[in-house]
Amino acid sequence: MIRIILSIIFVIICVALSAIVLLQEGKSQGLGSIGGMADTYWGRNKGRSMEGKLEKFTKYGAVLFFILALVLNLNIL
Repeated sequence: MIRIILSIIFVIICVALSAIVLLQEGKSQGLGSIGGMADTYWGRNKGRSMEGKLEKFTKYGAVLFFILALVLNLNIL
């Protein structure tokens, strides 16, 4: 029963990660001002912007993805 629940959570995380990655902007946007990026308003407050939140969700989702993948492959459940 737990294996089924973990598998469903795993699929939901996979779909969410795919959507989050597709929503993110490319890193090549804004390469024209490489040196001054940290001094701008958006550079200092990136964590509070939508792009910063998407990056955080991507990191946490990737960690959950790998942990669930390892747990589901242990075959102890």
